[in-house]
Amino acid sequence: MMNLMIILAAETPTPMLLDPKAGLFFWTVVVFGIVLFILWRYAWGPISKALIQREQTIDKSIKRAERALDEARQIASDNEQARREAEIEAQKILRGAKETAEKMRTEQLENTQSQVETMLGQARDEIEQEKKRALKDLREEVAGLAIEAAEKVVSANMDSGQNRKIVDEFISGLSEN
Repeated sequence: MMNLMIILAAETPTPMLLDPKAGLFFWTVVVFGIVLFILWRYAWGPISKALIQREQTIDKSIKRAERALDEARQIASDNEQARREAEIEAQKILRGAKETAEKMRTEQLENTQSQVETMLGQARDEIEQEKKRALKDLREEVAGLAIEAAEKVVSANMDSGQNRKIVDEFISGLSEN
């Protein structure tokens, strides 16, 4: 039986899969075209448009990010410049304050020195006036004492030796007072 099957198989023609058949080829091309049209219309077209839009959106986002980065760099630069200017201004203010303080200290020192000099001048003037008053009082006292001594000399009417003795006693009495 096996032999029979081999003989039958050898006698029956086998269809070739790779033999071109016009009907099959035609319908394959038509179906392929329809599938291609449907895919292009509903898949590749929208996917392509979506990819293009996505690419444009990414480009816009990148450009906005670059602009934002440039603006941030500019702002940082401006802030750094403003900080430097503020430091310079602060240093100017500090120098001005130091100069003002030094000027005020110098003025205060000069005022104090002038007040001290004025007070010293007033004290010297007062001392001088007191000295003059004391000399005046001393002269008046000496004059009064000289008059008293003269009265004693005249009232005693003595000789010149006695006059000398009275004046010496009077002078020695002055040094005790």
